[in-house]
Amino acid sequence: MSTHWIERLPAGVIRESLLLMRVDRPIGTYLLMWPALWGVVAASKPAWPDPIMLLIFALGAFVMRSAGCVANDLADRKIDPHVSRTKMRPLAAGRISVRAATVLLLLLLVIALSLALQLNFLTIKLAFAGAFLAVTYPLTKRFVSIPQFYMGAAFGWAAVMAWAATAGSLAPATWTLFFITLFWAAGYDTLYGMMDRQDDLKIGVKSTAILFGQFDLMAVGILYLITLALLTLLGQQLGLGLIYYGMVVMSGAHMVWQLYDCRGRQTERLLRSFLSNQWLGSILFIGILFG
Repeated sequence: MSTHWIERLPAGVIRESLLLMRVDRPIGTYLLMWPALWGVVAASKPAWPDPIMLLIFALGAFVMRSAGCVANDLADRKIDPHVSRTKMRPLAAGRISVRAATVLLLLLLVIALSLALQLNFLTIKLAFAGAFLAVTYPLTKRFVSIPQFYMGAAFGWAAVMAWAATAGSLAPATWTLFFITLFWAAGYDTLYGMMDRQDDLKIGVKSTAILFGQFDLMAVGILYLITLALLTLLGQQLGLGLIYYGMVVMSGAHMVWQLYDCRGRQTERLLRSFLSNQWLGSILFIGILFG
């Protein structure tokens, strides 16, 4: 039985709203936060990043990830009851109403907008595109075979916004960061999708895990190789030094470990490798900061 403090709250809309936002499972916030913080630090070079800017984007990652989770569960409320991993989510189990979840989503989007309004006009314009990507991502699982790439674009947009907020304009390295995040996220989310592959096949949900089939780990390896190549390009664009490249090598070793650990495709190892990407994000943050 879970011992998370949210689980110990009295039953009611507050408890279910926090569970709907996945406050008890912060991995998604970390995976969205790191690209945003990369963007702040990279755009600040050679100066140190503004702590206030880092805080705004850390909070923004929490709010937008929460909004994405609510939007996802609203879109999947008729699918989740048929998937073993998701059938006990608040909406799927009927513990919170669609109306309450919709109000929560709108509230989170208003909070996200209030954070964006603290930034420059370019970033505010980019924020609307980011919100669109976040809210529409859940629908892509029904229509396209590569929703993980769409999610990667949504996460990569956080880096674009962070760069714009810090530098006031975009640069070639901005888009390198965007694609680094896109391919990295597509890789680790394919590992995540491999855990749900059989359930997804039964209910008709699409994913890269299904698309790649028996070549799933090979595909993840290729996505990670592209990520590493783009990280090398980013280092050249920003003129970074040995510390950065050392962290890139460490990240590559971590990716190899993930693939090796998942070779048997056991659910617990797939989950462990997926979760470990939060540490990979922190390694690269340190590399960009001190590189």
